[in-house]
Amino acid sequence: MLDIKFIRENLDLVKEAVRKKRLTVNLDQLITLDDSRLVVLREVEALRAKQNEASDAIAKVNNDDKQTLISEMKKVKEALTLGEERLRETTREWQKLMLEVPNIPDMSVSEGDTEADNVELKVWGDKPNFDFQPRDHTVLLGQHHLVDFERGAKVAGFRGYFLTGGAVTLSFVLWQLARELLSKDGFEQMIVPSLVRPEAFLGTGYLPQGIDDLYQTQDGDFLAGTAEVATMGYFLDEVIPVTELPKKIAAFSPCFRREAGSHGKDTKGLIRVHEFYKVEQVILCEANHEESVRWHEALLETAEKLMQVLGLPYRVVVNCSGDLGLGQVKKYDIEAWVPAEGKYRETHSISYFHDFQTRRLNTKYKDVEGKLRFAHSLNGTLAATPRLLVSVIENYQTKDGRVKIPTALRPYFDGEYLV
Repeated sequence: MLDIKFIRENLDLVKEAVRKKRLTVNLDQLITLDDSRLVVLREVEALRAKQNEASDAIAKVNNDDKQTLISEMKKVKEALTLGEERLRETTREWQKLMLEVPNIPDMSVSEGDTEADNVELKVWGDKPNFDFQPRDHTVLLGQHHLVDFERGAKVAGFRGYFLTGGAVTLSFVLWQLARELLSKDGFEQMIVPSLVRPEAFLGTGYLPQGIDDLYQTQDGDFLAGTAEVATMGYFLDEVIPVTELPKKIAAFSPCFRREAGSHGKDTKGLIRVHEFYKVEQVILCEANHEESVRWHEALLETAEKLMQVLGLPYRVVVNCSGDLGLGQVKKYDIEAWVPAEGKYRETHSISYFHDFQTRRLNTKYKDVEGKLRFAHSLNGTLAATPRLLVSVIENYQTKDGRVKIPTALRPYFDGEYLV
């Protein structure tokens, strides 16, 4: 959430952010509502002050004058009740519009409509040069009975799956590798809830806009599609000592996404599933742009390190303005090479938000001068499975249909082949 003062003082800039992110927000209506809110607020505050003055006066006068003051105070109280109701209604409408206002994209973010307009930043690794037609991961896993989509659909419905045998081991090993990388960098480790109350989704910017992609319970809670939601919610309404910044958290959780709007996309395989697992990097740092940029690059570097340890060819893209979320200032995607498709597919997203999330969550710290400030937040994928398995399986396949284990993972296995 942006500060309303910032919005009022930089209205053209915010309108340009709305346009760049391809959103529809009536900012003029927001300003009109804010004007009304401030007028009603001043009226309510004046009535409250009058009520307090009358209460003090009643205690100091005789009985005859007291009755007159009580009658007058009743009128003030009635007017105050009506004013407070008007203030609540105006504030509700104002808050609703405030939640729709996007963050300002960084100047380095190019303008574009969709992921097709993202800009390639770098490419790493050599694509495997097979002397055979590479098999799809569903074939490789299926022929060795490491995945069962048929029973997955029977039990969990569309996009359901069971992983078995070596695919399970590979999943645990990838999580462990991610955990070890972050542990060396001083990240605090957490297993966080997937079932999360709406406040954390509102705070991180997934509500109200992203509600169609969330699973909701009968009690009004939601299943999160990333550990970022619960981890940020952990700091809801908290003041963090500045000496504890930056907060660096390695968060693990099961994740759930309805994949709304993806009808017909990746209907087979493990690229796009409803239930998956993630090791997520989350950082809270001081409210400084340069500090956010530095940690953004550090999160990308760590994610690249994982891909390089695995020996997976990948590219890094800078997301265009239309492919940014509501609160993101800038985002990198890492896309791994998928041989059977002959293209790169996204495996990691790494973003920073300035104080957009922390303002919604009321997460502050006290700076060295004793002033309370909203922290800056960042997050980035480190290992998302089973999607990451797709690139490992396909890039390390052999002509005879076996799958080699990346060298860095072999200490966790018996032998050099997964199957």
